[in-house]
Amino acid sequence: METSESDSSRAATFPVATAFDDADVETRRVLSFVLFAFGISWAVGAVVYATGGIGSESPDVLPGIPLWYVLVATGYMFAPALANVLTRLLTGEGRENLRLRPHVRRNWRWWVVAWLVPIVLLYLGAALFFVLFPEFFDPTLSALTDGLAGTASGADDALPLGPQGLVLLTAASTLTLGTAINCLATFGEEFGWRAYLQPKLMPLGTRRAIVLVGVIWGVWHWPIILMGYNYPDAPVLGALAMVFVTVVFGTFLGWVTVRGESVWPAVIGHAAINANAGIGVLFVQGNPSSLLGPAPTGVMGLLPLAVLALWLLVRPGALAPSGS
Repeated sequence: METSESDSSRAATFPVATAFDDADVETRRVLSFVLFAFGISWAVGAVVYATGGIGSESPDVLPGIPLWYVLVATGYMFAPALANVLTRLLTGEGRENLRLRPHVRRNWRWWVVAWLVPIVLLYLGAALFFVLFPEFFDPTLSALTDGLAGTASGADDALPLGPQGLVLLTAASTLTLGTAINCLATFGEEFGWRAYLQPKLMPLGTRRAIVLVGVIWGVWHWPIILMGYNYPDAPVLGALAMVFVTVVFGTFLGWVTVRGESVWPAVIGHAAINANAGIGVLFVQGNPSSLLGPAPTGVMGLLPLAVLALWLLVRPGALAPSGS
């Protein structure tokens, strides 16, 4: 029998629950990481709140770029990555098992899965929302047309690009360039949640670890959610909804992390979700509840991905590493 070095390295990189039946969670490191991640992000959230919150009262740091956006995109979203580094320094863990090795040659399929699967399911979720709530569907894209018309230099000028063409261009750009750019931002979260916290919780069992990370991740969002981020029309219920959203997202991202033996599939999957989340909104008319959709932070918009997450959680062996 071939006892490959790669098999042992896989187990070391992403421990499986059965290998830690008698092991304890590294409580000190887990708590240190959570305190750092929450402490830094929530402190940034306090600054956002004190400087006008999320909305028009926040001052611009540059024309069209409000302070809240800069603070959330940098200090808030990169806190988990910083927490990873600080926890390692505090506990003397060093650079062991950073989960940064890409392993592209043997696991490239999981990079593709992470990139394309959430996009397809997000588009299906938006379509499902409009099927169930057709009164909010605007096939003429009138809001977008009005916006384009406002950019024309004169009343008789032809629009440089029709709304349908703009949607196709937007979809193509978010699928490629938008996802790539978003990887810069999503690394700040994934290097913390999936590269550090998830493996540390694996002794609890893979399913429990993934779900618990999802819950923690959702609660971590609460300060900005309560200020109107994602759910401006229902911030309190939105805080609860966000936990459901992050458990669903986290199950998918945790899956591709384990199967891809690296944090990079999760970075890509998270970036694909963020970049493509707004496509369905282009077709909206009226004021649908943000709790429903069509964005994937709404229940209907998230439903196809939620079905996949449920299947991963209940199917035996679905969350096992590749080759196990």
